[in-house]
Amino acid sequence: MTAQGDLLGDDDRLALLRVARDSIRHGLDHRTPLPVDPLDYAEALRLIRATFVTLRLGTELRGCIGVLEAKRSLVEDVAENAFAAAFRDTRFSPVTRHELSALNIHISILSPPVLMEVKDEADLLCQMRPGVDGIILMEPPRRATFLPAVWEMVREPAEFLAHLKAKGGWPVNHWSDRMQVWRYTTQDVE
Repeated sequence: MTAQGDLLGDDDRLALLRVARDSIRHGLDHRTPLPVDPLDYAEALRLIRATFVTLRLGTELRGCIGVLEAKRSLVEDVAENAFAAAFRDTRFSPVTRHELSALNIHISILSPPVLMEVKDEADLLCQMRPGVDGIILMEPPRRATFLPAVWEMVREPAEFLAHLKAKGGWPVNHWSDRMQVWRYTTQDVE
């Protein structure tokens, strides 16, 4: 599920997946993310990009951590977020050595978020693109996001938005003039 242009070749994708798994292995051994030097990787992996890394055991979520703002190279971001998904997602106990070989790793590379101009919630629902958009809602001090992959479980914009509001701690019927909405797409690597 992607709406942005393909940034990576097959070798780049394999390298990112290897870095993610190696960072988790390094975390098991040293309790820190794998140190990576972007200059050791292809140019596409040195671009400044934001990512989320999602870990699953079978179909069960095992961890998901990422960033919305691009601040470091793609390869560094993947190493950091893979480690964080394995060991810092407070919803789960840390990944064990026994689980490492069975982990399914999914990397979502985010496009830069674009602020949406919406008049109200009904307007937002009309503009949402199921299966394409990741959405960020923000009304300070709260912020919440769902990746485009959430559309696989939630098909209707109204349901997507209701779950996103709940995730952010807002009542599902909440809307205000201070609510800001951004959309982004992802390139997925599995």
